[in-house]
Amino acid sequence: MSEILLATLNARYIHTAFGLRCLHANMEELQPRCSILEFDIKQRPADIAEELLAFKPAIIGLGIYIWNVVPCTEVVRLLKQLDPDVRIVLGGPEVSHETDGQEIVGLADHVIPGEADLAFAGLCRSLLTGTAPPKMVAAAMPDLAALASPYDFYRDEDIAHRVLYVESSRGCPFACEFCLSAVDLPVRAFPVDGFLMEMDKLLARGARQFKFLDRTFNLDLQAGAAILEFFLERWQPGMFLHFEMIPDRFPQDLRGLLAKFPPGALQLEVGIQTFNTEVSNNISRRQNIERLEDNLRFLRQQTGVHVHADLIAGLPGESPESFADGFDRLWQLGPQEIQVGILKRLRGAPITRHDREFAMVYAQHPPYELLCNRDLDFVTLQQLKRFARHWDMLGNSGRFSQTLPILLDNPHHASAFWNFWDFSQRLHARLGKQHGIAPANLGEQLFLHLCEWGVDSAVLGEMLAADHLASGGRGLPAYLPAPGKASDKRAKPRPQESAKNRRQQRHLDSGK
Repeated sequence: MSEILLATLNARYIHTAFGLRCLHANMEELQPRCSILEFDIKQRPADIAEELLAFKPAIIGLGIYIWNVVPCTEVVRLLKQLDPDVRIVLGGPEVSHETDGQEIVGLADHVIPGEADLAFAGLCRSLLTGTAPPKMVAAAMPDLAALASPYDFYRDEDIAHRVLYVESSRGCPFACEFCLSAVDLPVRAFPVDGFLMEMDKLLARGARQFKFLDRTFNLDLQAGAAILEFFLERWQPGMFLHFEMIPDRFPQDLRGLLAKFPPGALQLEVGIQTFNTEVSNNISRRQNIERLEDNLRFLRQQTGVHVHADLIAGLPGESPESFADGFDRLWQLGPQEIQVGILKRLRGAPITRHDREFAMVYAQHPPYELLCNRDLDFVTLQQLKRFARHWDMLGNSGRFSQTLPILLDNPHHASAFWNFWDFSQRLHARLGKQHGIAPANLGEQLFLHLCEWGVDSAVLGEMLAADHLASGGRGLPAYLPAPGKASDKRAKPRPQESAKNRRQQRHLDSGK
């Protein structure tokens, strides 16, 4: 049994709770009395409470995020009903700002806003010795060089089957108002040599997939280059690295390093958010659009990097037409994935200063998505949310790489966005749902839609058949016309894929 439990609810099993491992690593003399328990949001709160209480803990620390605050609230309520003596300590971004009146905060015993790497251990010492700390426990900003490494707390099962999160720096120098980085602590870096030593240990244990949590990996170009060179020197088949990078900061040396990696080995998440200069100014976002576009062209034309580019719908001052223009501009630059997100009002983010001028109305419950504003009424926002979901299934999945351009570059509209908008509207009218649409059903609706737009059914059938087979399908879906030459093909044997980057592999197989 453990006196201290560190727990959270991950969005999916494949995710790992990096924050819990950071806390556990820095428990010092309390570490033998502490255990990590991870759950996911699909599990019943009663089952989670049962498993936690089975350890007969004195203290339970819970990581609270936007995706798990609702089920975590029920878990905390159950824990306090069943064992009022257990001390519940909360931490995480969802309980670090605007905590007054927050239900889960009211139910818990203590809350540590901010970086709790060291503060949690200090609070536990106080509780275990009978001291009564305040409810809100201030956490001093830790010296990253003095923190114990969390990487030894990845289990062999984590390394084999789950995403491994790593961080070489914390903080962000920018002040984009939709993001908590606008109120966050300054940029600090872990010592590069020590970080690479830890990465070497993970590689020796068999780790091949690394997702960097750094918000601006290419901010410190010297450190970033050292990390990229480290992985290049130790490259093995199956390795995959994910970085979040500033899209307008790719000097020649960095370009040269990125170009050396094998195709599909790197995924870069680049936050564009908007191409509208006025909207960028509204949210205090600085970016050089011309340089950004040049960098994206370089990544797509001269490297094998998988590019995941972000746009946000609903930013103050962004009209449907402006967002559509930005989407079209990004589509022409050719990233493998365009993540269409809906603006969220994160607790503590200064985006709220625009509420009155732009009539911003947000949902009161997580994920706090925008419901409407001055430029986007509720119905349009609902349609944009469906657009985003349908785009993820069709545009980002890699299953329709050959057929997608027929839809987006169709002369029906002189706009990729509005062409897909029409298809999304059709999907909703015909199927009435955003989730659980099988690829075959999606393909059938795409076939019918494009036939109605006058696309030759035989040509379209060949494209859809090729996409189906390239995605690992067998035979041909029933909705396709009489077999052509594509039907004589057989799906090529595919190398064993990791569930952690299956989508990227589809894009790679399609040559995109």
